[in-house]
Amino acid sequence: MDKQHAASGADTTRTAAHYFLEGLADTGVEYIFSNLGTDHVTLIEELARWQREGRRAPATVLCPHENVAVHMAAGYAAMTGRGQAVMVHVDAGTANAAMGMHNMFRSRLPVMLMAGKAPYTLRGELPASRDNYVHFVQDPFDIGSLVRPYVKWEYTLPSGVVAKEALRRAHTMMQSDPPGPVYMTLPRETLAESWPESKMPGYPADRYGAVTLGGIDPEQAQAIARDLIAASSPIAVTAYLGRSARAVAALTRLADRCGMRVYEFMPTYMNVPRDAACFGGFDPKAGLAGADVGMLLDVDVPWLPAFASENPRTAWTHIDVDPVKRDFPMWGFATHRRLQADCGRVLEQVLEAVEALATPDFDARARQRREGWTADNEQRRATLARAAAQPGAAQALSPQYVCAAVGRAISSDDVVVNEAIRNSPAVLGQIPRSKPLTLLGCSGGGLGYSGGMALGVKLARPDARVVQFVGDGGFHFSTPTSVYAVAQQYQLPIFTVVLDNGGWQAVKEAVLRVYPDGEAAGSGDFQAKLAGRGERRFDRVAASFGAHGEYVAEPSELEAAIARCLAAVDAGQAAVMHVRIAAL
Repeated sequence: MDKQHAASGADTTRTAAHYFLEGLADTGVEYIFSNLGTDHVTLIEELARWQREGRRAPATVLCPHENVAVHMAAGYAAMTGRGQAVMVHVDAGTANAAMGMHNMFRSRLPVMLMAGKAPYTLRGELPASRDNYVHFVQDPFDIGSLVRPYVKWEYTLPSGVVAKEALRRAHTMMQSDPPGPVYMTLPRETLAESWPESKMPGYPADRYGAVTLGGIDPEQAQAIARDLIAASSPIAVTAYLGRSARAVAALTRLADRCGMRVYEFMPTYMNVPRDAACFGGFDPKAGLAGADVGMLLDVDVPWLPAFASENPRTAWTHIDVDPVKRDFPMWGFATHRRLQADCGRVLEQVLEAVEALATPDFDARARQRREGWTADNEQRRATLARAAAQPGAAQALSPQYVCAAVGRAISSDDVVVNEAIRNSPAVLGQIPRSKPLTLLGCSGGGLGYSGGMALGVKLARPDARVVQFVGDGGFHFSTPTSVYAVAQQYQLPIFTVVLDNGGWQAVKEAVLRVYPDGEAAGSGDFQAKLAGRGERRFDRVAASFGAHGEYVAEPSELEAAIARCLAAVDAGQAAVMHVRIAAL
């Protein structure tokens, strides 16, 4: 309430859109990644008024396509842990955002997706009633069904009087463990309602806020510690523990102390430093056969049962933000102890218990296991080095060679966003990451995420270089004109490396796994080739929106092209390097 109204005792009246913006600010939302439409007129009006009055609203980031808006929110949330708002246009915008919502849901990243809703009054009965043809055709029976499989909570705002309370509820749901997307629809008439300030109390976080997981009972920690002390060959498998720097440090210390080998499978974060002695690589199959004690730590799929089998005598403990995988209709990995908890805190508790229970015999056996890792680690590094030294040929560079060259050129603080899909082993193996939150992937199955996520990462970490790896198929999916338009408008320079093999390698490999001697294998036609007869230049797509572009078809051109791209990024310009790798 301003001073004039406070002095007179008047009760200031504002639109619901005004209180909605206040509610967003109250929850701590910093950004509204948006693609707006006719349903947002009152919000747009209020934002203009707030700007004139000098009020501080969440910053709007306009995205020409919803795919970029949602994935920018994903990248920002992955780096900060703080979910942001995404504003889209009715059912059309919701449909465009649905794939991104799937990715965020599977990746357990918080986002508040909000869609305007077509006006429900037809003849001007209320302010903001229908006044456009499109209002009739964008009013489905069940708009929420477009994203319902991918949200923790959904709601249609029934009245502006509950705008702040509904926003607090949405924020609490998206941030509570396990975090994830929420969805709210906003009828146009509702946003245009007027309400006095006296009807709009606050809903503070200390009374209505999120609930997060903590540690476990000390007796449970001691039981896990006793298992590790008695073990002869303990292993751990993880994928997304690395979303917490605390958890990375705790796992590294515990694994070293206990002589426990750590494997990552389909990682979406760096979970243990690649130069740590305990790191065993990206295929747990090597450790499964001999393991007598195993730990699953923040992992959805620890291995593929069709290709790897666990030792039936292994005693498994699963510690996870979601150990039962509540949104997986089928899962199928047997464990003996399942704990829903914060991995970082639990591993710290277990380490404390190990130190209290450790014996000289345990110390000697753990030291022996650590010493035994040396040969395997050296062999793995030598294998990677040999692959990195093979450049490939003209028009068919080796992905390992390309990734190794980029890895040498970037720093340990730079963030790698990985959407290389079938070439992910090259990214993971040749670009060693040693610091938490310097590697980011996606747990979902929707391609086209890495461009938007890279922009969100850059927004969250402006001082770091952000390097995006994507295949040509994923680049097509990523709505690249939207990606580089946002990079240009908001000065978010990212470095994109397109590994172009001319199509979808994953499709070809899937066919060969099921029909290795089939018709498609015989003809070589897997319905997966994207390379046409003419020239393909992904760098020029980005250059249309101010990005620096490089096209690399010869191994000898690679290092100079990388250097020019990084120089452009350091100068504030996005860069795309289109690299021709071996064709599928």
